[in-house]
Amino acid sequence: MIASTLLAAETTADVAFGTLPSLILVPLLTAAVIMLLPASRADYVKLAALIGSVITGAISIYVLWHFDVADPGFQFTAQREWISSLGLSWFLGIDGISLFLVVLTGILFPIAILTTEPHHDPKPYHVWIMLLMAGSMGAFLALDLLLFFLFFEVVLVPMYFLIGGWGHGNRVYAAMKFFLYTMAASALMLVGIVSLVFLAAGDTGGATFNVIELAENHQLSTLASTLVFLSFALAFAVKVPVFPVHTWLPDAHTEAPTAGSVILAGVMLKLGTYGMLRFGVYLFPEVVFDLGWIFMTLGVIGIVYGAAVATMQKDLKRLVAYSSVAHMGFIVLGIFALNSQGMTGAVVQMVNHGITTGALFILVGWIYERRHTREIAALGGLQKSAPLMAGVFTLVMLSSVGLPGLNGFVGEFLILLGTFSAARWWAVVAVSGVILAALYMLWAYQRTFHGPAVGENATMEDMRLSELFGILPLLVLIVFLGVYPKPMLDRIEPSVDALIEHVEERVTDFYEPEPNEVERVGVTGLIEAAEHGESGGEGEEDH
Repeated sequence: MIASTLLAAETTADVAFGTLPSLILVPLLTAAVIMLLPASRADYVKLAALIGSVITGAISIYVLWHFDVADPGFQFTAQREWISSLGLSWFLGIDGISLFLVVLTGILFPIAILTTEPHHDPKPYHVWIMLLMAGSMGAFLALDLLLFFLFFEVVLVPMYFLIGGWGHGNRVYAAMKFFLYTMAASALMLVGIVSLVFLAAGDTGGATFNVIELAENHQLSTLASTLVFLSFALAFAVKVPVFPVHTWLPDAHTEAPTAGSVILAGVMLKLGTYGMLRFGVYLFPEVVFDLGWIFMTLGVIGIVYGAAVATMQKDLKRLVAYSSVAHMGFIVLGIFALNSQGMTGAVVQMVNHGITTGALFILVGWIYERRHTREIAALGGLQKSAPLMAGVFTLVMLSSVGLPGLNGFVGEFLILLGTFSAARWWAVVAVSGVILAALYMLWAYQRTFHGPAVGENATMEDMRLSELFGILPLLVLIVFLGVYPKPMLDRIEPSVDALIEHVEERVTDFYEPEPNEVERVGVTGLIEAAEHGESGGEGEEDH
């Protein structure tokens, strides 16, 4: 039943095959066009990149507009055999879980290109940007495991060169650290993918990398499922990043060019949480059911640790980087709550974090271009010389804090609500992260924009109208999604509910509860029921 639902597609074959592939092919073709342009015409290079990214973004909006709200399955599917003897196929699809991540990618890239300028060599810079866009789109759309792995790895190369070639200060070290961390963990995931396909070949009627077929049919042993899941989970945990494998992120963010930081925070980190949800939970529900509390614990630690360390930062950009560690901890917490509120909140927060943190990095980049420093102690009183920038920064900062009425509140509220239902003490501790976020963000804002304006701070140029126009779409989304998140929730919830139904079916087969028990209490209730059944009534705290 789940398989037939998830395989829902558009009725027009050429539309189904052409729409999603174009999200990948347009950036690739744009990169090829840029390579043919003369390096001396930097204006043409940026214009070509902007046009290609805007076209890709427009296609993503088209997909959003024509997305069937009532259909929880994959839509616009495009599937063609690749290497049939190995079970490989070009298989793309989009559902409510991936829909807004694709749209976010389509929006952030044009904004990053429009609002930033490379300090040198614009031609290779924009080529890498467009290749990064194509890889990110492919990773969010791929429903073939090997195809996903290829796109998951492809994005590392452009980001490595963007950080190492156009970054700041210790950029080579940061680029190498980023690449080694993510590549090493991903290599282990490749081993897990091959192992899963080989071990599940008897259940699926032959080798296949089709995610849906593997999720519906594989019957691996508990040990095998656990080991393969952990190989996936490590790769995704590094990409998120989850504490304690997070140490590459602050260095990468601090040294990356502004556009690199925007894309890294807004899009690339989401490949980790999306992978956990799409492949971890979907392929290994029984393992997630048993080990989910470990990742919830790591998520809570990341929330508190990221917020505490952010409070102590002297560099404004590094502070925003550590705030990402805390925000991504909330997303991990919501995913492994294994209920509709938590998972829906996690998907919403993936999108909202990309919008808010992307805007923060753009603003910090503009301050650095004007003052040539990100040290909070060297700033101060900027509100007097740049009132418009101060006002925009206030709005984005309050969104990051999670102020009700702005987009940052919606996801965090749903995550905490879902987590409280699943594991209340994890939620109680996570709330402290909300309080700490208000502390470090408001304190950083106060030290940067308030107080006496001394020296260059008193004459710093305010935000230009062209800059305001560039960041305006993010500001509109911050307010709109905070006031009226219903259109987003209506499209996310059906796919999340279908995923939870799949988890419940697999977990029910494993634990065999009383009839109708799953329908009544859901996965969260099953956890408690399983504990009582196995341990003779031990309390929830022991789990």
